[in-house]
Amino acid sequence: MAAANGVSRIWVGQNGLLSVAAASAVVRGRVGDDESKASGAFILTGSHYPRGPHEDFGIKYNMKNGGPAPEAITGKIYENMETIREVLIAEDLSDVDLSIVGITSFEGHFYVEVFDSAYDYVELMKSIFDFNSIRKLLSSPKFTFCYDALHGVAGPYVKRIFLEELGADESSLMNCVCKEDFGGRHLDPSLTYARELLARMGLGTRSSQDEPPQFGAATDGDANHNMILGKRFFVSPSDSVAIIAANAAAAIPYFSGGLNGFARSMISSSALDSVALHQDVELFEVPTGWKFFSNLMDAGFCSIWGDESFGTGSDHIREKDGIWPVLAWLSIIAYKNKDKLEEENLVTVEDIVREHWTLFGRHYCTRYDYVNVGVDAAKRLMAYLVNLQRSGRININRIIRGILSNFPELSRCDEFEYEDSVDGSHSNHLGFRFWFHDDSKLIFCISRGDLEGATIQLYMERYSRDPANSQEAALTRLVTVALKLSKIEELTGRSAPSSITYRP
Repeated sequence: MAAANGVSRIWVGQNGLLSVAAASAVVRGRVGDDESKASGAFILTGSHYPRGPHEDFGIKYNMKNGGPAPEAITGKIYENMETIREVLIAEDLSDVDLSIVGITSFEGHFYVEVFDSAYDYVELMKSIFDFNSIRKLLSSPKFTFCYDALHGVAGPYVKRIFLEELGADESSLMNCVCKEDFGGRHLDPSLTYARELLARMGLGTRSSQDEPPQFGAATDGDANHNMILGKRFFVSPSDSVAIIAANAAAAIPYFSGGLNGFARSMISSSALDSVALHQDVELFEVPTGWKFFSNLMDAGFCSIWGDESFGTGSDHIREKDGIWPVLAWLSIIAYKNKDKLEEENLVTVEDIVREHWTLFGRHYCTRYDYVNVGVDAAKRLMAYLVNLQRSGRININRIIRGILSNFPELSRCDEFEYEDSVDGSHSNHLGFRFWFHDDSKLIFCISRGDLEGATIQLYMERYSRDPANSQEAALTRLVTVALKLSKIEELTGRSAPSSITYRP
């Protein structure tokens, strides 16, 4: 199709495989106006769902900055699509062997270059991190780790980085063979789906009898989401990005010159805010959606960003990058142990997290997802939340006292709106927020899904200077207030959420 429509050159990753992050790195590294440079990229991906050759997949278009096309572009593409009456396809181009790196020319007018999928990305990672320090950590007999690629596209990159560049043992890698259907699994790198890794790390219901590694990580199907684990210890995504931000300048050479700013999605915990305040760095709270992060990075306002949906990254590319935070964590662990690699007891993931909580306090959080709720039910909930907030604090506090008489009073509430500091665009109706006097908060977000309905996300967070409480003890009362105050069960007909992230 490219050849038939006048494109002169295309690049294809070897074997047709390219992670979302690597695609962004390739475009940014080859951007320009002449024929040897890239003007954008099409990415065909099953993302983190159990898709295969006969199932759904997504098509993304990334711009010259390496990031997904903004709505103005995708809207124009959709308009043009509606006018298509024929599809041009050139014949006799099927003899390009995608397994062999090289350039194939067709009569000197059209070129197909198959390139090493991992090279550009690995070189970028080597320019960001101190691979020597990570290599020393991985070679220490006192340190053990494992990485689960979940049969996604991360496999070739993980092998190149950890086996060839960092000298790790192959036994440390799990499920690094790419499979068309990802082995038939749901590929969220989460406590719900990464069961094999959880078992190995001593966190699953069927944990391995072997001593768990000290560090574990997983990435999803297209390698743009991540999960970080310690031995029998889970690191929440919001804590993960906050800890990376707190240690980046000292542990990651790329940030040695300073940090421009941080950003998080509105539905993420405020852990990153505490770091920003401590470092006197600007913090941006943005709606869910990649373009808001990308705008900030293009303008030089944001160095590190994260969201509670297991997305973490920096301004090195304009995409989510699941491998980058794994290397960031290993860099931090290496930095914390730079003079201790021969000692019996190394500084562990749990040590680093608990030290962070001691310094900044702990943000306990959980998320309830109600998937494919009927559109009418979602509208009823939205209307109720609007009226509830309009009724004012006095009325809301009266309702809360009827639920739990000694629960802290509401301090403020609003419906989140966002003014983009880069392009001036305004976004509204982004979620309902409630704050209480004990530094806890509730957020209700409603997103339109497919034809089956909408998804309601209920996010609950409580901040405490005492990090010793259990997740359950910290959040149980807040969960009770959230469910009864919102009447979510009554208005949706759902007796329980479809899933719970970070179950209290």
